[in-house]
Amino acid sequence: MTGAAPRPWMASAAPVVFIVLWSSAFIGARAGLPHVSPLLFLGARFVLATLLLAAICLVWKQDWSGMGRRWPHFVVAGILINGLYLSGAFVAMTHITGATMALVGSLHPLLTALLSGPVLGDRFRPSQWLGFACGVGGVALVAGVRAGDFAQMEGMALGAAATAALVLGTLYYSKHCKGAPLIASNTVQLAGAAAVTLALMAAFETPHAEWTPEVLAALVYLAVIVSVGGMALFLFMLKTGTAGKVAANFYLTPGVTALIGWLVLGEGLPAAAIAGFALASAGVWLVNRSGPAKTA
Repeated sequence: MTGAAPRPWMASAAPVVFIVLWSSAFIGARAGLPHVSPLLFLGARFVLATLLLAAICLVWKQDWSGMGRRWPHFVVAGILINGLYLSGAFVAMTHITGATMALVGSLHPLLTALLSGPVLGDRFRPSQWLGFACGVGGVALVAGVRAGDFAQMEGMALGAAATAALVLGTLYYSKHCKGAPLIASNTVQLAGAAAVTLALMAAFETPHAEWTPEVLAALVYLAVIVSVGGMALFLFMLKTGTAGKVAANFYLTPGVTALIGWLVLGEGLPAAAIAGFALASAGVWLVNRSGPAKTA
């Protein structure tokens, strides 16, 4: 996976599959969090995903030479993208609604695009900046946030810190980690995420759990399908594209989550959510229809 150029269909399909998998994670989290404390649930998810990837590396005899001496960079990226981002978001959602967290998280693509200029040399056209703005507006419509949530300063601060970690992790990976084998690099990143999440749990949480069959099913799904499969797709997109354009795909996750909830759980689908999904989709299309001018 290190030297061969990706096939065109892989580059086209990766964002679609990633959005569906990442969006479905919110459904899995909703099933587990009422029964398991958030950091314990996340830590178990990362440990299970790391063990699975380590087994795959042993069975398939993965070549780790592509990592070179960069493995500490992958640890840092994993801590930021997985450990700190998801830990902060999960704990924040014990203070604010998931909708408000989605709105705070929608700043991730915009901030990534703004910072990718000075950090990575990326440049975006005016139509693409319009796309980023449409994405934020679309998420706001889908989320339908409660005004009272903004008074919950602890939850808002945790949500903002989690989003900042995801922004930094996206840029860090794009700058230091491109070109490495996906399975090996994802193993290192998830191991780093597991370590920091369990450390945060030991420091700040009183763990509790009710391991019902539904909770265990949600844990396995999140570990195998989302952390292993979804993260591999995210890293693949960062490997083959620019950070800002990849981050724009996150605008679609609240809308797709609402669609999954409607199709699978029979939840309501308000007209505002449909309009917001359409606006966010238009924003992602504007961002991705033409590449940014790359400067040295």
